[in-house]
Amino acid sequence: MSAPEISIVVPVLNEARRIVPLVRRFAGDPRVELIVADGGSTDGTPDLAARAGAHVVSAARGRGAQQNAGARRARGAILLFLHVDTQLPSGALDVVVRSAAAAGVAGGGFRFALDRASGGLRLVVGLTNLRTRFLRAPYGDQALFVKRCVFKKMGGFRELAIMEDLDFVRRMKKHGRIVVLPMEATTSSRRWMANGVLRTSLVNRLAVLMWTAGVSDRRIRKTYDRLLRRGDAETARVTVDEIG
Repeated sequence: MSAPEISIVVPVLNEARRIVPLVRRFAGDPRVELIVADGGSTDGTPDLAARAGAHVVSAARGRGAQQNAGARRARGAILLFLHVDTQLPSGALDVVVRSAAAAGVAGGGFRFALDRASGGLRLVVGLTNLRTRFLRAPYGDQALFVKRCVFKKMGGFRELAIMEDLDFVRRMKKHGRIVVLPMEATTSSRRWMANGVLRTSLVNRLAVLMWTAGVSDRRIRKTYDRLLRRGDAETARVTVDEIG
C-alpha cells in the first residue's frame, strides 16, 4: 500500500457529536490518512470515528500526548494537526502539499476565522491574523502542518499541560521557514460564547504572558481553568490557543 501524501491527526475527548462529520469530510480521499487520537473518551467517540473510516489510536489525555500518538501512527510525508471544531477551506490540502514542498519550509498553518461574526469576535479574528502575519506564528486552531521529517527532528510536541502549540511553533522555526496560508481555517466560537469574548481573550493573553515569563505549564493550566470554569464542561476542557 502506497503512503498517503498527508496524515491528518485529530486529538479528541468526548466529541461524539462532532467526530463523524469531520471524518466523512476526508473519507475516500486517497491522499489522506485520517487518524483520531483519543484521550480517554467515555461517550463512544472512538467507535464512531472507526466506523466512519478513521484510524483510531489511544493516548494519555492532553493534546501534546494525543498528537504525538497520532503522529507515531502516521505514514504521510506531511502531518496536519486538526482540532475537531476547526474546518478547513475547500482545496486546503492541495495548498498544504504545494507549500510544504517549497525549499526551506518546515511547516505552517492557515489564517484564522471564527464561525460567528459579532463585533467582539471580529476583533479577536483581526488581532489573531495580525499576530500571525507579523510573527509568522500560527497556533493550534489554525490547523498546524509540518513535514514529518521535521517533526521527528523536533521530537514532536512537548507533552505539556497547556501551551503545547505555542511551544511547538517556536521550536519549529529553528528548522525552517513557517508559511501562513492565505486561506482561512474556521473554528467554532464555543469557547468565547461560553465564557464571554472579553473574559476569554484576557485569560488567553494572561496565559501567554505567564508562559513568556517562564511560569510552569501546570501552574498556567490551573490558573486558566480557575478563571474560565464557567460554561459547559466541554468548553472547560479546551486547551488555550493564543489569540493575539
